Amino acid sequence: MGPEMVKESVALRDPVWVRIVLTLFAFAFLGVFLVLPLAVVFVEAFSGGWKNYLKALSEPDALSAIRLTFLVAAISVPLNLSFGLAASWCISKFEFRGKQLLLTLIDLPFSVAPVISGLIYVLLFGASSMFGKWLISHDVQIIFAVPGLVLTTVFVTFPFVARELIPLMQEQGTEEEEAAILLGASGWQAFWRVTRPNITWGLLYGVLLCNARAMGEFGAVSVVSGHIRGLTNTIPLHVEILYNEYNFVAAFAVASLLTLLALVTLVIKTIIEWKRSVSGQMS
Repeated sequence: MGPEMVKESVALRDPVWVRIVLTLFAFAFLGVFLVLPLAVVFVEAFSGGWKNYLKALSEPDALSAIRLTFLVAAISVPLNLSFGLAASWCISKFEFRGKQLLLTLIDLPFSVAPVISGLIYVLLFGASSMFGKWLISHDVQIIFAVPGLVLTTVFVTFPFVARELIPLMQEQGTEEEEAAILLGASGWQAFWRVTRPNITWGLLYGVLLCNARAMGEFGAVSVVSGHIRGLTNTIPLHVEILYNEYNFVAAFAVASLLTLLALVTLVIKTIIEWKRSVSGQMS
């Protein structure tokens, strides 16, 4: 009898009332802290009717925030995808000095508050920073512009793809790639035909998490954006401005877009996890 079957048999010996109480507690906890806030967002968003809801989403500032959010994500996610693939391949397939340091640096954004990361970029590229005079003299603006938003978003999201792929590639080992190379395959062919099929679902999962965080990031982009309406406000920043102006219906209407994105992400995440489990059982 395996460990999972032992755990299951032990759990089934618990009294019925214990299982019922624990189940009800779990559902109640999820209802209060997850389902209820989501429901409130949509109730408030449509409290003014469909007309006001669509009006809030079609305002120039809202459309600008939506476009900017997708633009930042469209730039940040491919960059993190490239870095994640390169870092995970390097860490899982080679032994070198500084490997543990590289792993630690990959986890750095998880331990640094997003606001602090945004402040770091202000200190680096702001008007009074060490590079400020050079940037001003060459008419290059990073802070309070799209490049600053992209830089901070890349920083806070780059661990997601790498951290999803590294365990998969380490588990896969190097024997199959080495065999492919000995049979005459190039490095790219070995990756595309041997490595990629084994990491496809993990790669998609990492990209999905990276994209969700990029679109919903608030702290880091808030520091470097300058809150310029119609220019540097992403969706989360636009929601904050609307809420601070007591325009609650519009704020919740725009926030419902992020909520919908989160729900779609959850559905896709569930599908990917199911596909991964199915492919794992088949292999």
